[in-house]
Amino acid sequence: MRLSSLPLDDDQLSKRTQIRPRQTVNQICRRLQAEGLLDRVSGSDGKIVNVLRRRSAPPASELSDASAKPPAHVAELSPDEPAGHSREQRAAETQLLEGLSSAVGRSLAPAVIRLPSGVRVEVDGADAEQSILVECWAHIGKVKGAQRLKVLTDAFKLIWIANNIPGRPRLVLCMGDHEAAAPFINRRAWYGQALADQGVEVVVVSLPEEIRASILRAQQRQYR
Repeated sequence: MRLSSLPLDDDQLSKRTQIRPRQTVNQICRRLQAEGLLDRVSGSDGKIVNVLRRRSAPPASELSDASAKPPAHVAELSPDEPAGHSREQRAAETQLLEGLSSAVGRSLAPAVIRLPSGVRVEVDGADAEQSILVECWAHIGKVKGAQRLKVLTDAFKLIWIANNIPGRPRLVLCMGDHEAAAPFINRRAWYGQALADQGVEVVVVSLPEEIRASILRAQQRQYR
């Protein structure tokens, strides 16, 4: 898919490229965002638009040994990238969604859901019928307070969407590490019981070791 340099939303890209369904365009754009090739920002009408990042040409020396670089999902960030950068986590979340798709036997892709109120909200994954809604979190290891709040916010979003669309979709928090998932399935903690009461499942999908290693490196930078 070739992106225009103009800001275009997923619907416009789907029409221009003739790629169907539009969720496929959304998934492609989310992956390009994870690889640092474009930004997804709110446009003038409130819809998410895709903006290509300007990239300077690499030196000839870099081009000559490009084949020796590791894959994008395990590549090290350059020293001048911020410690909070989460490219590895976003790439790992794509892996989580693919693994969950295999586990549930349905194709799951990033989606934008339009609610009856007209509000549009993004989720990390949904099937075509919106019978499964997913938020992914690729953290490895113990969970800190702010991280717990992030996960509970994701869960609240899923519950809110489910209460505003027809039917009752399956709600899933997909994680890549049992230690990270443990607090959210602990029924002795109020939030663990609350998630269960609201029908939010916590599912752990195993990640390849190289992906886990890249996430751990990213987390070490974030905690510097």
